[in-house]
Amino acid sequence: MGLSARVRTKDGWALPHAVVTVTDMTGAQVLRAEADDEGAVHDATRLAPGPYVVIVTAVGYVPQAGTALVTASGRADAGTLVLARQGGTELPPPGPWTIDPVHSAVGAVAQHLGISSVHGRFTTYSGRVEIGQDIEKSRVEAVIDAASIDTGSGMRDEHLRSADFLDTENFPEITYRSVGLSPASEDRWTVHGELTLRGVSRQVDLDLVHLGTGPDPWGGTRASFKATTELQRDDFAMNYNQVVAAGIAAIGTTLRVELDIQAVQGEALPAM
Repeated sequence: MGLSARVRTKDGWALPHAVVTVTDMTGAQVLRAEADDEGAVHDATRLAPGPYVVIVTAVGYVPQAGTALVTASGRADAGTLVLARQGGTELPPPGPWTIDPVHSAVGAVAQHLGISSVHGRFTTYSGRVEIGQDIEKSRVEAVIDAASIDTGSGMRDEHLRSADFLDTENFPEITYRSVGLSPASEDRWTVHGELTLRGVSRQVDLDLVHLGTGPDPWGGTRASFKATTELQRDDFAMNYNQVVAAGIAAIGTTLRVELDIQAVQGEALPAM
């Protein structure tokens, strides 16, 4: 007897801790229950036969209301209750996600000689994403091996590892830890966080887009994100430069950071 239901997102993900409220036709509340970790609701409260209004709510989602009919047994199955995220954009289900460096890219672009660009990437890094029930409380942490810089030129890479730039001997790690997330538009967010580079910590915002979530060939679930930002080298005590002619610098002072991230649901990467 009582109420049973399942709460899901539009993409079919379980929505744990959603709240289901049942009222009679006069509007009086007769039952209130919270979904479990699988998005399931089971409440043994015996209800009088007849029609009821079922309202389901969850932080960050648009509330939904419908009707359910309680049978003579005192039991009602409300079926699957589907909630759409506020703003219309579905996101990965809440919980821990692990960044997969094999299928991700951490890159930076700098202007060269004022007319072209030099592209670099870091080949060794790790990170973790925690998607919150309230999306604005989601978190990300990442650690990059500074010495893993690769621009396609061994001589240039050695210079970038030196004290003129990354100073990897004294500062082997680059870290980023978020402190908040805010919506920027219907399908974009701004990640607010602290970047520590070359021993200097600065507040750095990332422009973030969620590109999709789905199953992978190894039995897991993956989410894809793209994030960008711009850094000023001077902000991180990387003041080296060489003027080649008439005020033209060999390397520009602005770095454009480009992140293409795949994250696997769970606390660790699966064996492949």
